[in-house]
Amino acid sequence: MQTIPIQSLIAHTHAADLQGRECDVLTLTSEQRRWVRGLFVTANGREVALSLPTGTVLQPEQILWVEDGWYLQVKAAPEPVLRIAPSDGKHAVRIAFEVGNRHFPLAIDGDTLLVPDDPAMVQLFDRLGVVWERTSAVFQPVGQAHRHAH
Repeated sequence: MQTIPIQSLIAHTHAADLQGRECDVLTLTSEQRRWVRGLFVTANGREVALSLPTGTVLQPEQILWVEDGWYLQVKAAPEPVLRIAPSDGKHAVRIAFEVGNRHFPLAIDGDTLLVPDDPAMVQLFDRLGVVWERTSAVFQPVGQAHRHAH
């Protein structure tokens, strides 16, 4: 099997460019979408070597590779998270402050907040009396949703 080296992002891809091509998927966690170096295997068994520039953050649905007959698209993997339903805006800001103060990422999912399922977060929320639940969800941290390649 030949490894496909991906060292830069495709600037623009239009739906017409992909028409008639098979879509292969590379499913990555939020951390993998941020630290974009390593060997990965796509859903269809292709091996890809990501070596993207420092600071690159891959976005779900982003096209990474286009070749005759197929293309590669990023998919966000569900991962273990803690879900918090703040009682109001002030409560949400307090939780976001406490999470950020500990240098953990935070995501907004509708009316709820998501943080990585980590013992430090469990301890923090229990100490603050914050009601939380363990679940699995796509984690798209705040501040990483709209970065683009240059």
